[in-house]
Amino acid sequence: MTTKTILAALLAMLAGTAQAQASAPGVQLYGLIDVAVERLNHVTPAGGSLTRMPGITASLPSRWGLRGSEDLGAGLRGVFVLESGFGADTGASNQAGRLFGRQAYVGLSSLTWGTVSLGRQYSMYFLSMLDAGILGPNIYGTGSLDPYIPQARFDNTVAWQGRWGPVSAGANYSLGRDVAAPPAGTGCGGESATDTQACRAASAMLKYDTAAWGAAVSWERQRGGTGAAAGLTSSGLTDERLFLTAYAKLGAWKVGAGWIRRDNESPTAVARRSNLGYVEAAYAVTPAFSLEGQVARLDYRDSPAQATLLALRGTYTLSKRTAAYVTAGRIDNDGQLALSVSGGAPGGLPVPGGSQTGLAVGVRHAF
Repeated sequence: MTTKTILAALLAMLAGTAQAQASAPGVQLYGLIDVAVERLNHVTPAGGSLTRMPGITASLPSRWGLRGSEDLGAGLRGVFVLESGFGADTGASNQAGRLFGRQAYVGLSSLTWGTVSLGRQYSMYFLSMLDAGILGPNIYGTGSLDPYIPQARFDNTVAWQGRWGPVSAGANYSLGRDVAAPPAGTGCGGESATDTQACRAASAMLKYDTAAWGAAVSWERQRGGTGAAAGLTSSGLTDERLFLTAYAKLGAWKVGAGWIRRDNESPTAVARRSNLGYVEAAYAVTPAFSLEGQVARLDYRDSPAQATLLALRGTYTLSKRTAAYVTAGRIDNDGQLALSVSGGAPGGLPVPGGSQTGLAVGVRHAF
């Protein structure tokens, strides 16, 4: 038997195995690849500019995953999700190199009482944004003012979610929220035998969604621990967020607004309290082409530190799975703030109190 014959037989076996796995009942392979080329100005004290491919997000973060369920009878199902984030610019894993850094959980689900799940999961703070958000994790958006927003997940989490018609609710509790340091995580491993409150975290949400409008409220609290990042070096120190949001659909328009109140007890924080507010809108110019925009402002209480961000995006849908887009953003910092407009791809910061403009052109494909 020749080498070519052996190779052909192996390829045929692998193809057959992959086809059988892809069609296995209750299991779905899914994902999204989103890549853009970005141009930033004011990236050095002397000015300067930078052209790059963002590694974390462009209009949406690239990811692939497996999810599935099994009917256990009596209205009960077993469920799981394994989801990996990656940078399409290099192919490297995001979320500090985790294989399944976006989600990794297993649980039981019932139409009566909802779903209980265990593992690495989204904070309810993040989930409360999904139906309401328009720009979402766009490279220029609220994630530039608060980088935690698009990465709000907990390790070691017990979660519950339920939905009854337009009403949905959820809560979770983490025994040790995230060992990875910023920007990939929140830098606090937890599950300490000597300090039972170290690195614990909790969140809850309540939502109401209809075809025409919706509103949500969510709350999240993170505790610190010995050696934790961002100055939360004690379990007695907390970082807490309260989020209110609402949206409405008016013909070709969708409009929304949100407010985030943060109370951060870290001694290294710019200020203990801050407010982040935004308004946004989307307009369907044609069935295939839409325009989206957002104005957001971050204000630290009793401090000159402030930042205002304007983001715009035009998206052309080529098919149900493929879209091309152009997105632009500008940030103006005040005081000693030096936030980049490109929150999804840190590395080019303006000077304290300075401004920065970004432009990105990209394409995404879902599978």
